[in-house]
Amino acid sequence: MAEEVKLLKTWSSAFGLRVVWALKLKGIPYEAIDEDLSNKSALLLQYNPVHKKIPVLVHNGNPISESLVILEYIDETWKQNPILPQDPLHRARERFWAKFNDEKLLPSVWGAFTKEGKDREEAMAATMENLKFVEEELKGKKFFSGEKIGLIDLVFGWLANLISIFEEVTGFNIVGEEYPLLSAWMQEFSELPVIKDTWPPRDKMIIKYQALYDKHHPAK
Repeated sequence: MAEEVKLLKTWSSAFGLRVVWALKLKGIPYEAIDEDLSNKSALLLQYNPVHKKIPVLVHNGNPISESLVILEYIDETWKQNPILPQDPLHRARERFWAKFNDEKLLPSVWGAFTKEGKDREEAMAATMENLKFVEEELKGKKFFSGEKIGLIDLVFGWLANLISIFEEVTGFNIVGEEYPLLSAWMQEFSELPVIKDTWPPRDKMIIKYQALYDKHHPAK
């Protein structure tokens, strides 16, 4: 009996994209269902009634929510091309950096994008500090997970796309010369065969984030 795999996501979500990458790395066929979060489908509300958010992976009718949980589920269910190491210490390290991204790095970048005045300065300073930690973690490695991409690379993957979009919209330089390892990783990661054809259309992303930026920074 063939397995049924569906992924509820949106066209632009970095959280959905990390799940797309994991499925592609594993070679798992799936049906992509793009949601409109301004008009959430009955399917999304059925499969994620608690948070009512994407992404949701549906495997043989069973829903799994929250992108980091989904990534681990995928890795434990389909053993080929592992995205987490076997060693418990190394697995713990990957989970640490995944949480660092979602709880510190991403919120600081978003704050620099949306806030104004002193709050923006503080968010930008936090972003620069967080990026220094990321740069340090790449020392001596091709990818965050070693010679091949793994969980950390999938979670940090949004940097390879959204940072340049944020820079274009805001005019700020976020990842500059002080982050040579991160810059090289962003280029290397974005050109991987399993990654490069999955990016959302850049013109649509610019339009979306320009509108978001204008909403948070109305003309005075």
